[in-house]
Amino acid sequence: MFDDLGDLYQQVILDHSKSPRNFLKMRNANRVAHGKNPLCGDQVVMYLLMDGDVIKDISFQGSGCAISKASASLLTDSLKGKDKEQVKRLFDDVHNMVTTGKVNGDDIGKLAVFAGVHKFPARVKCAILPWHAVVAAIEGETEPVSTE
Repeated sequence: MFDDLGDLYQQVILDHSKSPRNFLKMRNANRVAHGKNPLCGDQVVMYLLMDGDVIKDISFQGSGCAISKASASLLTDSLKGKDKEQVKRLFDDVHNMVTTGKVNGDDIGKLAVFAGVHKFPARVKCAILPWHAVVAAIEGETEPVSTE
């Protein structure tokens, strides 16, 4: 069994990194956004199928560290069916959580595994990169987003 919650969270991150969910190029995406973290080399492309303001489907491709890939994997599971405003609120909650370690917000769910990232400031950008790309996609931005 796990020694503590931190071990469980680490296992979830490793699982999503090694076997990412929704890791494919979505052929029928109507929103696409590219994100990069020049500091560590993380790159992500988020594919969204939007129906009005609602994410009907979401996937990603990319390369990078375990935290970045796990973050993209978990966010794809978390955002299906959410509308633009829900995504922005969740982005704010996740960003606050990875920078402070405090879990706030009703929709955090499995994303709480990233609360410990705040202990490693250099990794905050890894965890939040896919989120910046998703927000860019729902806003219809075409320029790549960067954590710098």
